[in-house]
Amino acid sequence: MLASKKNTTGIVLMLMSMAAFAVGDTFVKASGSFLSPAQIMFFLISGGLILFALIAVAKGDNLKEPRAFAPVLLLRYCAEMIGLLCMIMGLTKVPLSIVGAVTQASPLLVAVGAVIFLKEAVSWRRWSSISIGFLGVVLVIQPWEESLNYAVIWPIVALIAFSIRDLVTRLTPPDIASASLATFTMVAALPFTTAWVFFTEEKFFPAEINWAIVACMVILGSVGYLLLITSLRVGELSAIMPFRYSRIVFLLILGFVVFGERPSLSMLLGSALIIISGVYVMWREHIVTQRIKRS
Repeated sequence: MLASKKNTTGIVLMLMSMAAFAVGDTFVKASGSFLSPAQIMFFLISGGLILFALIAVAKGDNLKEPRAFAPVLLLRYCAEMIGLLCMIMGLTKVPLSIVGAVTQASPLLVAVGAVIFLKEAVSWRRWSSISIGFLGVVLVIQPWEESLNYAVIWPIVALIAFSIRDLVTRLTPPDIASASLATFTMVAALPFTTAWVFFTEEKFFPAEINWAIVACMVILGSVGYLLLITSLRVGELSAIMPFRYSRIVFLLILGFVVFGERPSLSMLLGSALIIISGVYVMWREHIVTQRIKRS
């Protein structure tokens, strides 16, 4: 009964996290009307740095971690930064639903990377599911359409970058606190995003800025991250992780309501395939893990 209650709490927190991320993505897209991608990234990184550093200090986490610049963490920082950059570019140029569906396919790409780089064994069932998931990505992108928006390359690169980040995270020392790790990531990214704004000769604080939208996108992104971490620590991963795909549903709804985006049948079918295959891959990983524990 206790485990069931914890799982229910974890699922609710995961849903809240994905809703926060989705609404935050909506504000990022809206901010594209008065901010450049460089300016958006500057606000997300600087705002995230302040919030995560405060959280780390409040929790008593170590912000003087000597391993903060270990090669594996530097690779993680780079992947996170590239992923965020491409995510922002995608959100400002591509429909919300497409960005959400493509980037949420990262567990499938992580599974492939784990086989290639970490030498993990994958059964034919999981290979089949991964293939179906990537078919879903193709259906979402619809590369055969003459009206193809080539800006879709941005969420594809974001997908690759976030998958590398998640893969490298498996090699990250588990005793480094999440808030500290997020703070280190923001510190590593801040010089790059500051230089990006400076060399494009854009203003850091343009006159037409809407501070309410900027504050919402920064706060919601940080809140979403904290809810995500909390949800994963409350209950069982096998019960909670499938609900991360709710972000696709939230983005479909927000894209329609806020921006009038009308997803095609191919887009909806592709999103469904990504969700189904992703949930199956997670479930199979849980089954394999349980078998290893019993043996």
